[in-house]
Amino acid sequence: MTMIIKEISQVTPALIEAFQKLITQLSSSASAPSRQDLEEIVTNPGAILFVAEEGEKILGSLTLIFFRIPVGMRGRIEDVVVDETARGKGIGSALILSAIEKAKTMNVQVIDLTSKPDREAANRLYQNLGFVKKDTNVYRYKFD
Repeated sequence: MTMIIKEISQVTPALIEAFQKLITQLSSSASAPSRQDLEEIVTNPGAILFVAEEGEKILGSLTLIFFRIPVGMRGRIEDVVVDETARGKGIGSALILSAIEKAKTMNVQVIDLTSKPDREAANRLYQNLGFVKKDTNVYRYKFD
């Protein structure tokens, strides 16, 4: 079977089920998104949800966020996750390259992403695909 990368335009039961499995592999503290959460992502004009499929099975996903700021169009890649049973097969690369190609068509000038240092394979992948590690402080304000 051939793996394909798709931009999601409709939330299906299979998508919801896949995210219940994928998000727990991404973060032990995160809850799987509800149908409504996924609908909000899919209908958001500033976001594109990509999935990797093989046959009817969703093996991975990422979200590309894009927005204009005074210095130009920016992008962010968020929540890259590949099912643990399918890792090492180029799925993460294919997802990221698809997001990069889409961002180019939208005149995005820079794409940022973050990754925890202990995600060694993911960090190597990002660097191999041309992402440059920046020396910066990341600050987060969290609402209770």
